[in-house]
Amino acid sequence: MPEPVRKAVLIRETFPVGPLQWNCTVLGDPATLEGMVVDPGGDLTRIVAVLARHALHLKTIVVTHAHLDHIAGAAALRALTGAPVLYHQADLALVGVMDQQAAWMGVATPEVRPPDTSAEAGLVLRLGLEELHVLHTPGHTPGSICLHAPQADLLLAGDTLFRGGIGRTDLWGGDASQILRSIQGELLHLPEGTLVVPGHGLSTTIAAERDHNPFLHNL
Repeated sequence: MPEPVRKAVLIRETFPVGPLQWNCTVLGDPATLEGMVVDPGGDLTRIVAVLARHALHLKTIVVTHAHLDHIAGAAALRALTGAPVLYHQADLALVGVMDQQAAWMGVATPEVRPPDTSAEAGLVLRLGLEELHVLHTPGHTPGSICLHAPQADLLLAGDTLFRGGIGRTDLWGGDASQILRSIQGELLHLPEGTLVVPGHGLSTTIAAERDHNPFLHNL
């Protein structure tokens, strides 16, 4: 008889970081102890402590988009751990105006660098048994991405989709029509029970947003 297919189980901790309490997520595979940090916007001491508590070796740093609140700690975490930083190269223009972003948010300008690898659509990242698929979802920024972990029924949505809302499009690189096309084309077809972890605020599901999100009623 063939061996049964094992369902991947991910370690996941999502917690607020930085002065505006944006969401950072630590993922890990309990068998290989490979780790991933998504959107290290600040509070590196706390991020490192979460990795250590689960005995995770950081394999990859992923930034869902290059607004300061999501990328601010990426270069420092790379320097500390040696893990490569991935984000979509379409957001390099936002990196070039990091001083403007910092002034707008009233914080110090962080060190930011180009990605070690561009997180292009279709790229598959692996943590043990789990595959995380990069979905390019421009609109909040030109290079916005989401990470879909199908075996874990998990979507890390960055600032593309929120509980009851969508990412704002009046900042650097925003496009209101494009973000709706991205949500319709890349997210709403995912299984309705998929847990959606946004870049800010509370988690939700694809079904809840499809049924109740007022921004999506005409999609």
